[in-house]
Amino acid sequence: MDVRANQGSMLKLILLSILVPALNVGLHFSIFLFFRSSDLPPVLNALLAVIWGIFGIYSIYFSLNWVVEQYSDKWKERVIPYVFVGPAVLLLGWLLFLPTLRTLYLSFFNADSTRFVGLANFGAVFTDRLLLTALRNNLLWVVFGTLACVILGMLVAVLADRSSFERLAKAIVFMPMAISFVAAGVIWKFIYYYQPGDDQIGLLNAIMVQLGLQPQGWLSMVQPWNNLFLIVILVWMQTGFAMVIFSASIKGIPEDMLEAARMDGAGEVRIFFKIMLPVISSTVLAVTTTIIVFTLKIFDVVMIMTGGQYGTEVVATEFYRQLFMYQNAGYGSTLAIVLLIAVIPVIILNLRQLQKEGSF
Repeated sequence: MDVRANQGSMLKLILLSILVPALNVGLHFSIFLFFRSSDLPPVLNALLAVIWGIFGIYSIYFSLNWVVEQYSDKWKERVIPYVFVGPAVLLLGWLLFLPTLRTLYLSFFNADSTRFVGLANFGAVFTDRLLLTALRNNLLWVVFGTLACVILGMLVAVLADRSSFERLAKAIVFMPMAISFVAAGVIWKFIYYYQPGDDQIGLLNAIMVQLGLQPQGWLSMVQPWNNLFLIVILVWMQTGFAMVIFSASIKGIPEDMLEAARMDGAGEVRIFFKIMLPVISSTVLAVTTTIIVFTLKIFDVVMIMTGGQYGTEVVATEFYRQLFMYQNAGYGSTLAIVLLIAVIPVIILNLRQLQKEGSF
């Protein structure tokens, strides 16, 4: 009798474990199809979609949690983490993993995805002059942009920490982080603006004229140095990010450790390189890799300032041009995969560092 009861209970759990997730998928997919083909006014459609999102997520977790509560205590502890993490992983897989696989698939086909070309697109990326220029420019952004942001951010964090106007200095440096890359591009476009003659409305060229020097087309004529003038915008925006993270890490260094070093006769420069820098090395790595990812994906500033002209194109602008302007799905997908491959080592480096610290 007990065996039959146990078998019945097990069968019930198995059925619930299959039916409840299946009902959730069916119900919410049906609602999704309804909204996709709905003729409701856009505002009402958006409002109902938001309500569905809120209550839909609640209903998914509530129903799945109810199923898990029917399990024995031993299995409940094993399954409950997957219940709360599983839907998020599935959503990320749908939004990130599947599109990545499709992009990889398209990279092996020609422009209109009708003919398989193998690795021909990847070969073109590393032989085409424009694409090689884009790769070179991305390397400039990674090296000079990252180094400048990290060094200046560290410098401001250390110096401002010892000044009487620390809050004001940090607020000023951090302020550019409050605006978008597009807005920053518009601001700096006016700074670099050039027109023939002595009547200059661009700030930099107006100063040049006042000093008796010739105005320059900073973004068009001075190649390849014009890329460095674009990198200045990244440095202006991301130095504040690096400064805030470094400052928080520096304040976490025990004061008695620094005082002991000073009592032993160590100078401030030696204290920085021998004590502070090793202690915050993991923070330096995290900030560096984060900014490297920013520079690899840089798009907004280049598109607003030059449109990728005058030798300033980067991989992201070439991806946009190939896919959306030239309708070349093969090249565009290949460039997207190249960006992904470039980012993966940085992510692995971060994960290994987190693993060493016991945070992952």
